[in-house]
Amino acid sequence: MKKKVSIASLALVLLATSISLTGCGAGKETNADSSTKKVTIRIASINRDETRKAFLDMVKEKFPNITIDYNFIDNNTFADVVTTQLASGAGPDIIEGYDIKWVKNGYLLDLTGKEFISKFTDNGLKPTNYEGKIYGIPTTGWFEGVFYNKDIFDKFGLKPPKTFDEWLAIHEKLKQNGVNPQAMGAQSWEPMMKQSMSMAFNEFYSKPENKNFDQDVQTGKRKISEWSDAFKSWDEIIQKKYLTQDMLGITYDQALDEFASGKAAMWESGPWSYDAMMKKNPNLKLDMFPLPGKTSSTGYLVGGPGNPWSVNAKGKHQAEVLEILNLMATPDAQKALMKSYFGPSFLKGLDNPELPPQYTSVKDAFVQGRVYAPWPYWGPLGGSNFITELGKLLQDHLAGDKTIEQVLQKADKIAADFIQQAK
Repeated sequence: MKKKVSIASLALVLLATSISLTGCGAGKETNADSSTKKVTIRIASINRDETRKAFLDMVKEKFPNITIDYNFIDNNTFADVVTTQLASGAGPDIIEGYDIKWVKNGYLLDLTGKEFISKFTDNGLKPTNYEGKIYGIPTTGWFEGVFYNKDIFDKFGLKPPKTFDEWLAIHEKLKQNGVNPQAMGAQSWEPMMKQSMSMAFNEFYSKPENKNFDQDVQTGKRKISEWSDAFKSWDEIIQKKYLTQDMLGITYDQALDEFASGKAAMWESGPWSYDAMMKKNPNLKLDMFPLPGKTSSTGYLVGGPGNPWSVNAKGKHQAEVLEILNLMATPDAQKALMKSYFGPSFLKGLDNPELPPQYTSVKDAFVQGRVYAPWPYWGPLGGSNFITELGKLLQDHLAGDKTIEQVLQKADKIAADFIQQAK
């Protein structure tokens, strides 16, 4: 009998193996009549408003006195833009994100002891726990793998790869048949950073001697350059010209359009892009497979708990903001979040829906706990600053300006600088 895999079980596995990027709660039970004062709550997020639509609609219904001003900020500039706004005293009321520097500068409200903190799992709250205090609450988790066009794969007799060599062979067969193997919006620092790092998940982290790497790297005891073998293996995808310099001029949206329109057979992304792809091409048949390793039979999804919602400590409408966060700690609100942005919830006891059919080929990765993103474990290297720099170095590599060895050596120096600055 075919066994069903629910997101409830997937979330438990995810929590056991990945780290949380979440926070905590606020206030008493939600009361739509708690305030009649008309206020505008400004939200800053790296996710577009359609990924929060169902929840924002719920806020509008529950709190008719509140108007939401939702601001999408590209991930490439998010940290700098929000930091500048917070420093000026005019930052957003709610920030979908967390940075330890914001805590140290007093920009984020301490949510410790708010009533609904206990409604979230400890792992869900861990990433925004600084010196025993909580500064954010978790949204639904995230994961990404490689979407593939099932019609194109069927046409050429291809199946989802189990190993990296099989993935290279798929690229080659598609290329020989005049099909662009992989869409890549390399104008962003993210995709190559995640693809190369996934090889380290498959190869480097599987070794017992590297069990404590994430704890050791944040003190400088271990070095990012120790990923050299894994990154060199991944680099074959560039050396064989499956990723090319022209991709440095392609944006995320352009890559999405390229894949959705059938001009590329594969594209690395996550559930947040699904609705946009289906709007562009309702006839698109797709599935997702995890990023494979050299010897892995399952592969890894890059992922973990989603960006937390934190609160501007100097915001003028904190009472209303806390009511919104309190609402988020209810099962109905979590289901609304999952409706617009599919991913596991970190609310205790929530009966999550089953994995949708467009993610059939990643079930085994979830069941085996092969979902990971290490940077939240990295202390002074956590957040987006270090991984942004690593991604930019890989852009230099794709442009032909740096070797993989030079990329990792430079990453070591950047890491050392971050560690020194944190002292």
